[in-house]
Amino acid sequence: MGGAVSAGEDNDELIDNLKEARYIRTELVEQAFRAIDRADYYLEEFKDNAYKDLAWKHGNIHLSAPCIYSEVMEALDLQPGLSFLNLGSGTGYLSSMVGLILGPFGVNHGVELHSDVIEYAKQKLDFFIKTSDSFDKFEFCEPSFVIGNCLEISPDCTQYDRVYCGAGVQKEHEDYMKSLLKVGGILVMPLEEKLTKITRIGPSAWETKKILAVSFAPLIQPNHTDSGKSRLVHLPPVAVRSLQDLARIAIRGTIKKIIHQEALGRAGDGLKSPPRFKRRRLRRRRMETIVFLDKKVFASRISSPFDDNNNCEDMEEERLEEEEEEESKPSELKPEPPVNFLREKVLSLPLPDPLKYYLLYYREK
Repeated sequence: MGGAVSAGEDNDELIDNLKEARYIRTELVEQAFRAIDRADYYLEEFKDNAYKDLAWKHGNIHLSAPCIYSEVMEALDLQPGLSFLNLGSGTGYLSSMVGLILGPFGVNHGVELHSDVIEYAKQKLDFFIKTSDSFDKFEFCEPSFVIGNCLEISPDCTQYDRVYCGAGVQKEHEDYMKSLLKVGGILVMPLEEKLTKITRIGPSAWETKKILAVSFAPLIQPNHTDSGKSRLVHLPPVAVRSLQDLARIAIRGTIKKIIHQEALGRAGDGLKSPPRFKRRRLRRRRMETIVFLDKKVFASRISSPFDDNNNCEDMEEERLEEEEEEESKPSELKPEPPVNFLREKVLSLPLPDPLKYYLLYYREK
């Protein structure tokens, strides 16, 4: 699924395009998308396609299109401290972005059918924590992944504030999905070829909103054992943070406040990111939907929210603007990588090296 926005040259340009097309609308969601490079979740030989607004599938590994993930993140209305359940958690890309918003006191669980995909997700999560330049800007709610069919979750499991299902939900499973949700919670899932947001406003009261036309491969039905009994999926318990973890969170939070106060003292207006280079104006297109069913690929086109505004006059205006930009812009140098102030501050503290490394999550950079 995807093709709603133009391809980017890098992760930031892809996010710029998603913002301009109004798929990303809030600052929290934008920060999460910029913090995790989508290309890091691709196999090396497919990374050239990472910044296109298209879904990607290789074997059991699957990533939805960026415009879909954008709409999902916005619809979930995530806040720090909430609990989140990702049904069909896949590569862990979405779960990791959600974890950046949930913060250290949230709950972040995923259920995935394929063991090889869980192993892949754990490798990508470890790579993000150990090497990402943006990790230290956040307090992270690390996702936990469980193998199993998401239609076989144990009935005694806890309910969640936010639930997302990354496969097409058959109408007969709608009530089952709703049962995973707390009162006041939000469920986002593909239902009857529409990305659907369901809010539980009471014990038996629901509010439903259709967000976007989509086409997902359907949920795989449970494969019962020889005895006829299903294999129940037991989700991780909601664990209490250890005293060590709480101390690390508190120390890192204090250091971040000191850094922010020092920046205020120097600049008087807080920490601001330097402006990025001006991007080309978005050339809006019709949304292309790609559906994967087993080894077959089906493609269709559906109207994007912007098709009504795409007339010849707009296209000519965009072309002229792009030509003017190309003629007028000076030669651009790639910006220097941002300084990790938290890391520098931790390394300068008069502490034993093992404690410094613990505060930095034993990160490699």
